[in-house]
Amino acid sequence: MNTFDEIVAADRRVEPRDDMPDGYRRTMVRQIAQHAHSEIIGMQPEGDWITRAPSLRRKAILLAKVQDEAGHGLYLYSAAETLGVERTDLTERLISGRQKYSSIFNYPALSYADVGVIGWLVDGAAICNQVPLCRSSYGPYARAMIRICKEESFHQRQGYELLMTMMRGTRAQQEAVQNAVDRWWWPSLMMFGPPDADSPNTAQSMAWKIKRHTNDELRQRFVDMTVPQADRLGVRLPDPELRWNAERGHHDFGTPDWDELRRVISGGGHCNAERIERRRAAHENGAWVREAAEAYAAKHGRERRAA
Repeated sequence: MNTFDEIVAADRRVEPRDDMPDGYRRTMVRQIAQHAHSEIIGMQPEGDWITRAPSLRRKAILLAKVQDEAGHGLYLYSAAETLGVERTDLTERLISGRQKYSSIFNYPALSYADVGVIGWLVDGAAICNQVPLCRSSYGPYARAMIRICKEESFHQRQGYELLMTMMRGTRAQQEAVQNAVDRWWWPSLMMFGPPDADSPNTAQSMAWKIKRHTNDELRQRFVDMTVPQADRLGVRLPDPELRWNAERGHHDFGTPDWDELRRVISGGGHCNAERIERRRAAHENGAWVREAAEAYAAKHGRERRAA
């Protein structure tokens, strides 16, 4: 049997039955759980706009997207369970504050234009982050990411199409889009995590081939991808330092407010308490469904054994 180091060095997948260092297992549980929590919490800001979307078509589109996000959370919780943890325990860690989710979901969606900007910028940043995870060293995580990334790509295009429609509309619609871009741009850049010099987990995750690119590399890729899209939309990205650097072959851009990122991660964002409280209430209100499902499964298990 190949050792863990041999599997990683050969760029093959680590599977649940393989021996792995405790640190690797803990890192994978933390990362997959945080990702799963982010998908579930991420349903909230857009879910609030389902009933207020301006047409039946837009309602159906948004409902489908929120359902996709629920599915992503379930895939990821299932991947985490292959590491020996229980889904109920992960949920308890989330609602008790012992595990985190993406900082981006602690910002409010103040207008319907935010729905489009979340699709364009937030899902666009997620794609940059997550496509390399399809080659992550942990097999169940990498395989789950393939479908997730395909659906996230569709969400990003869906958001962009919504914004393009609004930018062809009234002056008020155009201003709403620009206002949403102004509010979501910097939080989107923070989604990639702190700068490499201040990231405590990047070096080890790169060595284990959990990650394939550093935070700063992914952030640069996102900026380079987004600038021409913004030009096509006709919106201004709120960064006076943003410009093309021909010598580097990349865009230069300003520095996000890392103090704000630390504050949001520590629970000081606009919606931290609201997001967790709603997740807690949903979990408690769904207890009877879980109990009924367990009783049904137990009953049919007894019937099969008797037969």
